[in-house]
Amino acid sequence: MFESIGRSFALVKTSWNILMDDKKLLIFPVLSGIVTLVVLATFILPLILAEFVQAAVPGGAVFFYGMLFAFYFASYFVVIFFNTALISCVNARLNGKDMTVREGVSNAARHLPSILAWALVSATVGIILHLIERRAGFIGRIATALVGGIWSLVTFFVVPILILEDKGVVDSVKESVSLIKKTWGESIVGSGSIMLIFVAIGIVCLLLVMATLFVGNMIIFGVTLVLFILLVVVLVIVASAMQGIFVTALYTYARTGTVPAGFDKNLIQNAFVPKLAGPGNI
Repeated sequence: MFESIGRSFALVKTSWNILMDDKKLLIFPVLSGIVTLVVLATFILPLILAEFVQAAVPGGAVFFYGMLFAFYFASYFVVIFFNTALISCVNARLNGKDMTVREGVSNAARHLPSILAWALVSATVGIILHLIERRAGFIGRIATALVGGIWSLVTFFVVPILILEDKGVVDSVKESVSLIKKTWGESIVGSGSIMLIFVAIGIVCLLLVMATLFVGNMIIFGVTLVLFILLVVVLVIVASAMQGIFVTALYTYARTGTVPAGFDKNLIQNAFVPKLAGPGNI
């Protein structure tokens, strides 16, 4: 287990190095964030209206959940589309090629039917989890977190498979589950490491912002708060780009047996040594 954790952190570090060598990869999370905000701005008033209709009109729940589903679908589509473009560029780089931002977006556009299908599935799962959480109270929240976590894990490699292998949604989910069985330690710990590192940075900076309250100057507090918000935006962008690199690198080796360019051969090969079944093995 500890070897798996060590390998995962090393893989995350390599993902960071690749990102620093090819900073254009940061453009995709930026574009995704901007378009997502546009989607949110578009849906916020209709969702408020739908909430009112749900409470005031018999059968209004159908309208509300229909609107919520549309919001989920649009949001997932945006995230998956730009994630596809990011993975396309990362995959090209790991194979010794260079793909421009425009080429990455064009490649995502060529896979529009697959992206729409996966966004539809993701939105459906999102609505189901929302219903469980809303109707089952505290138990529902626990169940939602558990089921949502499992769903995120088993679909870890779906986007690379959809795009790089041109498979359908059902086959992509099956293949993702198969690859997770080979890489579950690195997939969980490595992905979690990216999140943990950036969350830790955010918490430390938030504590520093709160500490400025003891200065007693609201201007200083306001400035540091604005800087903190900007920092959070930057952290989200960088974490998203690194996640794309990390997932694509793991997928590349798990699927092809080829060590991606920029990654240590022994490190990534050892990450996929078959794990023996039996007591004490993780």
